[in-house]
Amino acid sequence: MKILIIGANGQLGSDIVRVLDSRQVIPLTHKDIEIADKDCVQKIITSYNTGIVINTAAYHNVKECEKDDIKSFKINALGAKNLATICKKRDIILVHISTDYVFDGKKRKPYIESDSPCPLNVYGLTKLAGEYYIRYIWPKHFIIRTSGLYGLSKCRAKGGNFIDLMLKLAKEKDEIQVVGDEILTPTYTLDLAQKIKDIIKTEYFGLYHITNNGFCSWYEFAREIFKFSGLKVNLKRTTVKEFGGEVKRPPYSVLKNHNLEKLGMDDMRDWKEALKDFLSVRLRRANR
Repeated sequence: MKILIIGANGQLGSDIVRVLDSRQVIPLTHKDIEIADKDCVQKIITSYNTGIVINTAAYHNVKECEKDDIKSFKINALGAKNLATICKKRDIILVHISTDYVFDGKKRKPYIESDSPCPLNVYGLTKLAGEYYIRYIWPKHFIIRTSGLYGLSKCRAKGGNFIDLMLKLAKEKDEIQVVGDEILTPTYTLDLAQKIKDIIKTEYFGLYHITNNGFCSWYEFAREIFKFSGLKVNLKRTTVKEFGGEVKRPPYSVLKNHNLEKLGMDDMRDWKEALKDFLSVRLRRANR
């Protein structure tokens, strides 16, 4: 079965391409398909004989989403609608990547799939709208919420990920301040890609939370990055209020892989183990 991957050159898309059989994969980038354009989506997907579409494309620069809510809605919500519509028409399974930002963080313990969403920002709101469009239009879907992604490929929208930023700042700054009152689960895109590979072999369609296991604050994440990298950094804990964030974000957005657990499929690594592995691979590549 051919698998069409939208956003194949992105941070997650690159690892999905990597873990799947290359003979199955049809990789598409933004140059190939514009998901906000209904006619484009229909034309491109109809031109391929595919049984599965995996959509990793999104407008996920949180600050930019606040400035341009129309663009955010077109890509994150209507883009999902366009994909679901053509997938239904051609009986194609749709895999769609969503976010922990659909929650407001008031629960203060890991969110499961049945918890009620309540986004705090435009990004979370438009991603949730995309989820609802898919659920309304086409039952043969896997909606996957995840958190704190990092991988070897660059995040196209942001020019890098949190790890890239921390290692860059370690070279440039005498002191680094990172917020300690936002809690999440950093997730290695390679681990997520492998689990997507596993779950699309099933027909257990629906909504899933898929992250590495455990949780930490952004400050604790940064501390472990420097520790595993062997860097001595003057790292200071700060708060969201002190840091002056421009966009509201959930103070707690840990996701529990509850539906994976019910299927006996939650073998996701602890976030520290995944981070250590990622950094060792990153270092080896840098030394080539």
